[in-house]
Amino acid sequence: MGRSRWHVIEGEEDALTLARRVPVRFDLAVETVLPVTTGRRRLAHLVRQDLWRALQTVRGYAPVVQVRRDDGVMHVRAGGAVAGRCDRVRCEALIAAVLEDADNRARWMGRAR
Repeated sequence: MGRSRWHVIEGEEDALTLARRVPVRFDLAVETVLPVTTGRRRLAHLVRQDLWRALQTVRGYAPVVQVRRDDGVMHVRAGGAVAGRCDRVRCEALIAAVLEDADNRARWMGRAR
């Protein structure tokens, strides 16, 4: 297996950022709150996979997911960089649909332990 092409940045405030490109850029961003889980890195990868499935047709899209523990919950900021034009409202609506989908959320929580 080859080397991972994902950058994992662990920062202050108990935050983990998963990005394809550095420096990290959020041209698109939507946030949600999930129950606390021990698997921040796994959660970030699971969210990133579903984001990519929803936005892979957006030219120049590079997903970014940030997961931060705070007050007994996980704050997830998902979106990423776009190298080109995109309909921001449409793209952020797609991201929100991924983040708020009950099946996705249940799967993420089940697998991110």
